[in-house]
Amino acid sequence: MSAVLLPYCSSSEVDWPNFEAHVERTIAAGLRPAVNMDTGYVNLLDDSIKQEVLNRTAAITAGQPFVAGAYVADSPDSSFDRDSYAARMEQIEAAGGTPVIFQSYGLTGQDDDSIVQSYQQLAEHCDSMIGFELGQVFLPFGRIYSERVYRGLMQIPRCIGAKHSSLDRGLEWQRLSWRDEVRPEFLVLTGNDLAIDMVMYGSDYLLGLSSFAPDLFARRDRMWQQGDADFYQLNDVLQYLGFFAFRAPVPAYKHSAAMFLQLRDQITTSLTHPKGIERPQSDVAVLSEILTSLAPWL
Repeated sequence: MSAVLLPYCSSSEVDWPNFEAHVERTIAAGLRPAVNMDTGYVNLLDDSIKQEVLNRTAAITAGQPFVAGAYVADSPDSSFDRDSYAARMEQIEAAGGTPVIFQSYGLTGQDDDSIVQSYQQLAEHCDSMIGFELGQVFLPFGRIYSERVYRGLMQIPRCIGAKHSSLDRGLEWQRLSWRDEVRPEFLVLTGNDLAIDMVMYGSDYLLGLSSFAPDLFARRDRMWQQGDADFYQLNDVLQYLGFFAFRAPVPAYKHSAAMFLQLRDQITTSLTHPKGIERPQSDVAVLSEILTSLAPWL
């Protein structure tokens, strides 16, 4: 699964044609699009734009699978808002997608047992769903769950997997071990853009970095599946891109993505959401050098 960047053509206007083209490229590469995620600025969007993202994605996928973030905006003192989550999930399923339960203050501020109970309640509102652990380097309401919570998620039949975004290999290896012990078909979806080789250890992925180049990630995946040793060289260059793009402040990776996609002539501008964090323009030279290094596989 590959997160889809939401590009902008002005400081306040979404570049819808290039968004649609990016969804189409992701599908053409053989990856499953993930929209209204962190890469798509979901926590900064109003409801109308999130719905438009769903509508346009549904029209493009035409029955093919996609996933989308179910996000509920709240504040540090908020309680868990089951009804609002249920409404977001129902909108996603109505569009033909699978909801990814985006964290919120109300969800992560609870004790372990209450968090598991909240997911159990949400599972009543969908055919299937995906959990999500998010480190606070991405967003302040993120939380990496305890073993108790993670094992609880795996006990929910309609929860088919969980995206793990701690940027920590050790924590992800733990989850793979728990998965193998408890529920082998459960998807551990790596969100570790600093260790994209986690696919070698049994993780699947839902990455932001793959939004830079869905075609190259899909090619890398085929190389791994086919035992092609060139996998390692391509993976190394893609990882170099990940190290550069996901340096602190980590949320600015979305501007890096826009810069890179503009260099590839796949979007018109490198503008971000007006509340997004920007990188210095000097990054373009480094990204251009990385793109040149990737040329043998393009």
